[in-house]
Amino acid sequence: MPLASPIISGIQKLILYETRARYFLVGSNHAETKYRVLKIDRTEPKDLVIIDDKHVYTQQEVRELLGRLDLGNRTKMGQKGSSGLSRAVSAFGIVGFVQFLEGYYIVLITKRRKMADIGGHAIYKIEDTSMLYIPNDSVRVTHPDEARYLRIFQNVDLSSNFYFSYSYDLSHSLQYNLTILRMPTEIMKSEMPTQTRQEGFDIFEDEAISSHGGSSTFGICSEPYMKYVWNGELLNCIKNIVHRDWLLYIIHGFCGQSKLLIYGRPIYVTLMARRSSKFAGTRFLKRGANCEGDVANEVETEQIVHDASVMSFSAGSYSSYVQVRGSVPLYWSQDISTMMPKPPITLDQADPYAHVAAYHFDQMLQRFGSPIIILNLVKEREKRRHERILSDELVAAVTYLNQFIPPERSIVYIPWDMAKYTKSKLCNVLDRLNVIAENVVKRTGFFVNRPDAYCSVLRPDEKWHDLGGVVGPSGHLQTGVLRTNCVDCLDRTNTAQFMVGKCALAYQLYSLGLIDKPNLQFDTDAVRLFEELYEDHGDTLSLQYGGSQLVHRVKTYRKIAPWTQHSKDIMQTLSRYYSNAFSDADRQDAINLFLGVFKPTEGKSHLWELPTDFYLHHKNTMKLLHSKRR
Repeated sequence: MPLASPIISGIQKLILYETRARYFLVGSNHAETKYRVLKIDRTEPKDLVIIDDKHVYTQQEVRELLGRLDLGNRTKMGQKGSSGLSRAVSAFGIVGFVQFLEGYYIVLITKRRKMADIGGHAIYKIEDTSMLYIPNDSVRVTHPDEARYLRIFQNVDLSSNFYFSYSYDLSHSLQYNLTILRMPTEIMKSEMPTQTRQEGFDIFEDEAISSHGGSSTFGICSEPYMKYVWNGELLNCIKNIVHRDWLLYIIHGFCGQSKLLIYGRPIYVTLMARRSSKFAGTRFLKRGANCEGDVANEVETEQIVHDASVMSFSAGSYSSYVQVRGSVPLYWSQDISTMMPKPPITLDQADPYAHVAAYHFDQMLQRFGSPIIILNLVKEREKRRHERILSDELVAAVTYLNQFIPPERSIVYIPWDMAKYTKSKLCNVLDRLNVIAENVVKRTGFFVNRPDAYCSVLRPDEKWHDLGGVVGPSGHLQTGVLRTNCVDCLDRTNTAQFMVGKCALAYQLYSLGLIDKPNLQFDTDAVRLFEELYEDHGDTLSLQYGGSQLVHRVKTYRKIAPWTQHSKDIMQTLSRYYSNAFSDADRQDAINLFLGVFKPTEGKSHLWELPTDFYLHHKNTMKLLHSKRR
C-alpha cells in the first residue's frame, strides 16, 4: 500500500557564484547528489529577472556547467587569474528578495543552529544572514533615500528568533501535519490539490534506503498557513517562477526543547511559539484588532511531547497541545505621547455589531474548531475605570455573537481578575488557575497519535474518560482552543498559559504510558524543565512585543521569588517603559517594511513621513475612503 511522508526539501545547501552579468545560485540536497541552478540577471537596474530551468543536475553536470561559465567569462582566455566566475557566498536557504527605490536585493541564510528535532525533522534558528544587491555597478540607478530604507529594513534582526525547517511545516500544528499523513491514500489522491502532493517521491533516496520494499511513497507538502509565515512577502515575486524546493518559509517567535529520561526512555518536550505576521508590531503601537479581525500580539503556542526512542511519525508516539494569546479583539488603543506608565485606554470606534470580533473568532473556529474558550485576565474592579473598559466591551461582543452560534458551539467566556487574586492573602493564584486549566483541557482534549496505552486501559483514571476532543481508534484529536489575554498579553498571560500547559503535559505523559495518573506536582524534574521552557518562551515574546523580559513570573505568583527578584522586576519595568517611549516607533517602521505592509513608491510619501500607520493595517478603511471620493 502506498505510504504518506512529508516532502524533504531538495535544497539545503546553497552557493552563490557571480559574474558581472549574472548571479548563479547553485542549490543541492544534504547529500550533495542532486542540484538545481537559478540564474539571476544583474543587468536589469529595477526588474528582477530569474530563470529556473527546473532541471535536476548531478554533481558532475554542475561541475561541468560551472567550468563552462568560468571559461566563458574570463577576460583573457587561458588565464585562471582573470576568472569571471567567482564564489560570492555560501548559504543554507533563501529568505527572499526585496526592493525599495532602486534594484532588488537577495537575502540569504548564512548561519544556522539546530534548536529542536521532531520526528527526525530538524528545526533551525537563523543565526546570520547576508543581503546582496543584485544589479551591478554599471547599471545601478541611485536614489538618495535608498540607504535609509535599507537601514530600516535591517532593523529587523533576522538572527533573533526566526526559525525554519526543510521538511516540517512550522506554520501548522503537529496535529494538522500528522493528520494529513494519516489520511487514506485514496482520499489524498482524489481530494488534495496538485501543489500539495508529489507521487512516487522517495524520501529515503538520498540515503540509498529503499522505502518499505519498493512500495510507492506519496510526498505530502501542505500549503503553509501564511498568517504565521514572516517572509511570505519576500518570496511572492519568485514563488510562481521557481521550483518549490527553493521556497523556505520562516516563522518568528520561539522554539525550545528539553529532554527527560523516564525509566530510561528519552522523552523530548518541545515548546514552539508562532507569532502572527498580521497586524504585527510593538506594544503601544499595536493594540486591539484591525478591520479584518487580526489582533495585535497574536501568538500560537504549541507543546509537543514525543518518545525519541522511535523517531518515525508513523511508528513513534507523539502528543501536542495548542493554545493562543492575543490582544482583545476590539478597536482600541493607548496614547503614549502622554508619557504615562499606563496611558488611558481609548475605544477608537464603536462596533455595535461586533464585526471585528466576529472576523477574529471566525478565523479561530476555522483553524481550531469549537469550543473557543476565552480566559480574560484583565482587572474587573478599579478605582479609576481603565482595564475594565475592555472587559465590558468584550462581554458585550461575545454575548452578541453567541446569538448566532448553535449553543453546543458557542464561545465560552471566563473572566478572572488575576491581579485581584494575586493581592489576596486568602487565595492561591496558581491553585485557582489549576482548576481553570483542568476544565479547559477537559473540554478541548489534546492530540496524541497512538491508541490508549495498556496501562490506561488496565488502570483507567476517572479524569481520562471525561476528556473532550475527538477520540478514535488511532488516538485523540484536540478540538477547540483556549484563548488567553490580559491587557498586554505578556506577564499574566504567560503564567496562565504555563498552568494550562502544565495540566496538559500531565495528560500527555499519561497518554504515552509514562506516569500512573494525569497529575504533575510543582517540585518535579518534569515541571521544573517545563517551567524553564515557559520562562524562556515568555521572556522572548515579551522582548519582541514589549521591549523587555517578563516582569512577573511563575515564581512571583507562587510567592517564592527571592528578594533580589523584586529589584530585577523594577529594572524590567523601566526597560519596558524606555523601549515603549523611545524605540518602538523605529521597530514598528522596520516591521511594516519587512512584512510588506508598506512598499516604497517613487513620488509617494516615505515611510518616515507618515503621521500614522493606521491606514496601512486597515486596508478596508482605505477602500471605503476611495469609494466615497468616487
